[in-house]
Amino acid sequence: MKPLICVTFLLVVTIFAFKLHSAQTFRSDGGETAMYNVVNTNIDMEGFLKLAKEAAVWRERHRLSEDEFIKVGVMSNTLILDARSHEAFDLLHVKGAVNLSFPDITADSLAKIIPGKNTRILIYCNNNFDNSPRAFASKAAPASLNLSTYISLYTYGYKDVYELGPFLKIHHTKIQFESNTGAAPGI
Repeated sequence: MKPLICVTFLLVVTIFAFKLHSAQTFRSDGGETAMYNVVNTNIDMEGFLKLAKEAAVWRERHRLSEDEFIKVGVMSNTLILDARSHEAFDLLHVKGAVNLSFPDITADSLAKIIPGKNTRILIYCNNNFDNSPRAFASKAAPASLNLSTYISLYTYGYKDVYELGPFLKIHHTKIQFESNTGAAPGI
């Protein structure tokens, strides 16, 4: 019986030591800084991933062709939302779009620009347009702003969201653009 107690004790000590060691993170100079298992109820990775999966299913039925985007964009109770930076928006954006830069998206900021949860929202991003690298700088496909914006809007309860699907050349699309700086579409 004693060998079993010793083995159990060693196993418990080993597991505890492993957990303690694996819960530490290190500074670049080698010093310890914090524990990985720090709890912050304002950051919820599991909730984010759950909502991202739900939004992905919902999104597949809410992607629009170029012609659909144009047609729906002029309908009443529709808002075209551009979540790019203010600087990129000012350079060039879809005509009639409203800008709310992605880092500024909160429940309050959305409520200020979107009349209600039943408002139809159209979104587009850098990865929808080519031939305007300053205004529409391409991002890595998994980091496309459409994805983050869609998930955020879904998370805040906006379900009537539609995304421009295709990759379009700025000089060949039927979508109209405007600039707050007087810049030409080829910027």
